[in-house]
Amino acid sequence: MKILMIGDVVGDLGRRTLLRYLPELKTLFAPDVVVVNGENSASNGRGITRAITRELLAAGVDCITLGNHTWAQPEIFDFIDSEERLLRPGNFPEGTPGHSFVSLSTPKGKCTIINLMGRSFLQSIDCPFRTLDKILNQISPNQYIFIDFHAETTSEKQSMAWYAAGRVSAIVGTHTHVQTADERILPGGTGYISDVGMVGPYDGVLGMKTDAVVRRFVTQLPVRFEVAKGREQLNAVLIELDVQTKRTKKLRRIRIDEDHPLIS
Repeated sequence: MKILMIGDVVGDLGRRTLLRYLPELKTLFAPDVVVVNGENSASNGRGITRAITRELLAAGVDCITLGNHTWAQPEIFDFIDSEERLLRPGNFPEGTPGHSFVSLSTPKGKCTIINLMGRSFLQSIDCPFRTLDKILNQISPNQYIFIDFHAETTSEKQSMAWYAAGRVSAIVGTHTHVQTADERILPGGTGYISDVGMVGPYDGVLGMKTDAVVRRFVTQLPVRFEVAKGREQLNAVLIELDVQTKRTKKLRRIRIDEDHPLIS
């Protein structure tokens, strides 16, 4: 069983890059489930629209996860309840529209994807740890369970990984847009990496134009961030799971850019 998790898609360039490489990635790695974080996929790099959601699902993405920019596009309230494969963090307050997990049927068994968000340096929402417990109590343990934990700090991400260790198949961090090199298998067979990275502009700061971001740090004045242009990158992780135990056997980081072409 293979899960291909593709990192935060940023802006128009991110979507074009994903659509360009996804068929090749699927041919090369034959994933059973493809998960993409789409919370930055709108043209301005904030939120997601109905058209983009449909575009990604039609292209072969099985599930789209979100994060702190979930509500950035006002139209999301018109369709998020009807899109079962579009997930928002489950620890948003009770009564928030949308779905926080989805169970997908695959030829190799059921796979449940869960979306959670951290609280360190992000908005104050419900506890992601206790929310995970509530979700796990609602689903059968005898299946593949995958978590996208959208969080700012590596300490919170690692803490969540240890909290979930032995109870889920794998947990992958998103949000910081920089792929980490700490992939590992925790006790109990839970695969983990702190951040999968991003898809979109290579010549930018986390996908945004460099001049504006640098000016913000230098002057401490508010600036308008815009999605960068130019060269592209795609970051992902391929997780191989044991069909019997539903635990991780292997994690492989995938990095595609001008200096790292896609190879088998």
